[in-house]
Amino acid sequence: MKIWIISEVYYPDEAGTAYYMTRIAEHFSKTYQVGVISGMPKYNARGIPVPRSESLNGVEIKRCLDSTLNKNIFMFRLVNVFISSFSILLKALLNIKKGDIVYVVTSPPLLPFVIGFVCKVRGSRFLLRVDDVYPEVFVATGFLKKGSQLDLLLVAANSFLYKKADLIFVLGRDMARLAEKKAMYQAHKIKIIPNWSDSDCIYSEHKDKNSLLTELSLVDKFIVQCAGNMGRAQAVETIFYAAERLLNNRNIHFLFIGSGQKNNWMKRRKEERKLTNITIIGQRSRDEQNIFLNACDISVATLLPGMTGAGVPSRIYNVMAAGKPIIAVASAESEISLVVSEEKIGWVVSPSNPDELAEKILEAYSDPLGLEKMGKKARQLSETKYSVQTMLEKYDRVFEELI
Repeated sequence: MKIWIISEVYYPDEAGTAYYMTRIAEHFSKTYQVGVISGMPKYNARGIPVPRSESLNGVEIKRCLDSTLNKNIFMFRLVNVFISSFSILLKALLNIKKGDIVYVVTSPPLLPFVIGFVCKVRGSRFLLRVDDVYPEVFVATGFLKKGSQLDLLLVAANSFLYKKADLIFVLGRDMARLAEKKAMYQAHKIKIIPNWSDSDCIYSEHKDKNSLLTELSLVDKFIVQCAGNMGRAQAVETIFYAAERLLNNRNIHFLFIGSGQKNNWMKRRKEERKLTNITIIGQRSRDEQNIFLNACDISVATLLPGMTGAGVPSRIYNVMAAGKPIIAVASAESEISLVVSEEKIGWVVSPSNPDELAEKILEAYSDPLGLEKMGKKARQLSETKYSVQTMLEKYDRVFEELI
């Protein structure tokens, strides 16, 4: 029996899913025989030559040829999805055997269907890791009209997929509710295991010592930071509109760190509105996290209204490790909002209410002692409830029962 982890992205890519799947695979390799089938590097490691097949840290890695066209262009992204999924299908058919356990990520959306087919053919157990829920992500980001024929077709297809999975791993409670509905209320299949914080290598530092803020000449400002993916699912517009309302407060500055489909809009808006209280810089590498996550007084995490249950920004756990309070610009029912409100480590704001966001930022700015208390609580949670050890132990318990 072998555990196969199927992911479009894997090491040496470091962003999001690639990082988590690499860490999970290497952890399992201490106890089980583990193989990975993935595409070639396409994010921070794009263009770096890697072997098609290698053994690394106890994991047998098999990489497939795929397309690395610009993912921010929709048609190019579709080409990437089809080529990558087809390549992984062929590799999976050649390697997965009867009795193996197959753990596959839901992104790109075609991938779990082809792997579900392989598991059916080979007699393997089919485990689904839900990073994004489809077609809800397409509807929320405007690619698909809710109730359209294509939407209904995708709803039915994904419901079939969830029903056929042996186990479904989700990242939050909001996602669990959505997954349970798709699986026709087979609650016993759903396992909630959030992503974790890297509290072993990210720690809290006062921003007066921060090299990035020194470089940007922003050390003396109250910094509101948004770091991570600036894609279609993020409500970055709300943050910009709040920044416009606070333009006359020269002590408050907004720092955006990351890349994505909305970057061009952000740069245009800043220029057109002459928003001198906004700084936009590109994506930073994972090994710089301790620097850029500490380059703020408070962090903002965003999700569009329709994204509740369809995705959970994993960046919030490392923000907590850096000891920063969080403003969750998201639905009150979303996992990020639930964490922030239940643990009392920040504020929750509707993703369509920039006035309220501006008010909460002013409230945070006027209460430095309250911010410090929230930051310490966030750091404590990152070391305990949301630590890597806690989450990997949850995986261990599930797989011990499964095997």
